[in-house]
Amino acid sequence: MNRRFDRRSFVRNSVGSALALQLSPLGSGRLSGSAGAAAPAPRSSPHPTVVRNPHALIMDAMGELRTIYEPPLVRRMLASGMDSITITLCDPKPVGAEAVELAIDEMLAYDRYLAMHPDLFVRATAVADVDDARRSGRMAVFYLYQNTIQFGEDLDRIDMFYRLGLRSCQLTYNERNFVGVGCRAETGSGEPDEGGLTEFGRETIDRMNTLGMLVDLSHANGPTMADAIGHSRMPVHISHTGCNDLYPHIRNTSDANMRAVAERGGVVGICQLRPFLTHDKPGTLDDYLKHIDHAVQVAGVEQVCIGSDRDHRMIEMSEDYIAELRREEGSQVENSELPYFIPELNGPSRMTAIWDGLVARGYTEDAVEKIMGTNLYRLYAGVIG
Repeated sequence: MNRRFDRRSFVRNSVGSALALQLSPLGSGRLSGSAGAAAPAPRSSPHPTVVRNPHALIMDAMGELRTIYEPPLVRRMLASGMDSITITLCDPKPVGAEAVELAIDEMLAYDRYLAMHPDLFVRATAVADVDDARRSGRMAVFYLYQNTIQFGEDLDRIDMFYRLGLRSCQLTYNERNFVGVGCRAETGSGEPDEGGLTEFGRETIDRMNTLGMLVDLSHANGPTMADAIGHSRMPVHISHTGCNDLYPHIRNTSDANMRAVAERGGVVGICQLRPFLTHDKPGTLDDYLKHIDHAVQVAGVEQVCIGSDRDHRMIEMSEDYIAELRREEGSQVENSELPYFIPELNGPSRMTAIWDGLVARGYTEDAVEKIMGTNLYRLYAGVIG
């Protein structure tokens, strides 16, 4: 049996008051710059030869949790060590009234799904909910939209969605919107749109900063990223990306912007979509870990996290699966880019594979714990509270 699953059974049965004390809620606070609330203290193994600390915190800055996931699959995610996941609520491509309606409907749908499984999930709006989830052997679930389009041009909608439970939001999704420019946006002549943050974008960031809503720069173009990093009073993050200077891709982030995020206390999440990581098919775990290595070298070990951007089902490349992708993504799905997944990271046990892979590359237990969870916890504690 997986040692991390033993830990969850141990906690759920309320045995071991010392462990419960270690996992008690931490004080919150707000970050301004790189200093912030302390992350949970790493819990060192009493045996230095142990590869994985069974009490380590593991968080996914942006991963999938579909309402079709049945309890056995979620339990496998928990068994791999997953303590917290931030999920995309809805398709970020619709605009106008449809975008608002979809954003609300999807939030309600996930509220129902989480409420149906109180033994598996904690609906999270603060790091105290992560602590609660860990004590009870459940998974904390934070909400994210991958676009600000549902806000329209009304700053008060940001307050509304915050009251409903939203705690982080991407500024853009690939294209230009009221806030700024996405990574795939083009001008009328077909050239890349090099525009950046708009004045409304600055006002949006100001309101998000005031509320304690995390600014996510994933899917933005380079100038919008740079403008947002410079404007925000609070640390920002890029929840799911690859390293463009290591492997050029329109969705990846430059060293300059990763470094700027880190210098202001933010965190960069490395995603697991194979086309963003390597030309090779089907790709290997090593291809993924190279991006973590590069991000650590550029941003520092305390500013990197995991942002999988991946389905937790065990995927088989079937016609049914490709049809599902096309229903969800439309023309963005190109057969030449498939498969999206790397075999070692396919399925609900990927966090275990990443942990062991980092250890095999020579990362210390303390460094692995930072990348796998405590860096993101620190960011959430300082910005979200």
